Amino acid sequence: MTERLRWGILATGGIARAFTSDLKINGFTVQAVGSRSSAAAEAFAAEFEIPNAHGSYEALVADPEVDVIYVSTPHPLHASNAMLALEAGKHVLVEKPFAVNAREAQAIADLAAAKGLLALEAMWTRYLPHMARIREIIAEGTLGEVRALMADHTQKLSDDPAHRINALELGGGALLDLGIYPISFAWDLFGAPLTIQSTATFKSTGADAQIATIFGYEGGRVATTLSASDSSGPNTAVVLGTEARIDIDRVWYTPASFRVVAPDGTVIEEFRPIEVNGRGMHCQAEAVERLVAAGTLGGDVLPIDETVAILGTLDVIREQIGLRYPGE
Repeated sequence: MTERLRWGILATGGIARAFTSDLKINGFTVQAVGSRSSAAAEAFAAEFEIPNAHGSYEALVADPEVDVIYVSTPHPLHASNAMLALEAGKHVLVEKPFAVNAREAQAIADLAAAKGLLALEAMWTRYLPHMARIREIIAEGTLGEVRALMADHTQKLSDDPAHRINALELGGGALLDLGIYPISFAWDLFGAPLTIQSTATFKSTGADAQIATIFGYEGGRVATTLSASDSSGPNTAVVLGTEARIDIDRVWYTPASFRVVAPDGTVIEEFRPIEVNGRGMHCQAEAVERLVAAGTLGGDVLPIDETVAILGTLDVIREQIGLRYPGE
């Protein structure tokens, strides 16, 4: 058992509430929370029984009782908030997407390396039990030669133009909020794509509503993804191999069941979700504490260099579909 780090929560929105809840019910030490207002920080601290409440992000990162900061502000603020924490000597777990582009992601990575600190993307799916087992099955050769991935992340979200998901200035849109999941999964299985093709539809605000991608890899392997914020789909995924396939049930990017199925339909293995307390978001926090204890500050399941490269893939997609964020 590694020694518990003391967590600080930067921002108090919905994803911060979900992550903090998972930390608390799984025995992690949540020491402090910071918000742009004292009232919001104090209300959040009272709800989750957090000892220290700070009315600014600067005060949070300066808290000597905090070891690691979880950054959960809107996407365009991730880089500046993460670097604020790193400059203060804190490790950081940064909500996905890690930044809005590869340039920002590289700046975070460079600063973390210079400071001897961990910077990790909060791609919680990578650390879930079913994903760990899927990587094992592929490594064992059960699927034969892995040929393809098909995955969707499609949700019917708010149509309100003022909602964050539709606000271009907040990095809103299907790509950064939803597409990052299947695209990161494709990277997990196949690494960097050799070819990238993408197409998208847009909302009146300029945010992308639907985006489809086709990635090509050495040897003819392919990954297809569909992400949408204006329609709800199956949210399943399939990994195809020459000897078997993996069918991952809804919702594939949360603790999910899957089956390994032979070409004749025989079920070779059935995986049921390992019971977790909460949503399973604490698995990434366990990774943070493990990595810090081991001094593996570049990451392992999701190395920081891979996070930067994934943002590079998103940059290519955005160039293809003509999507730019204010301030870039």
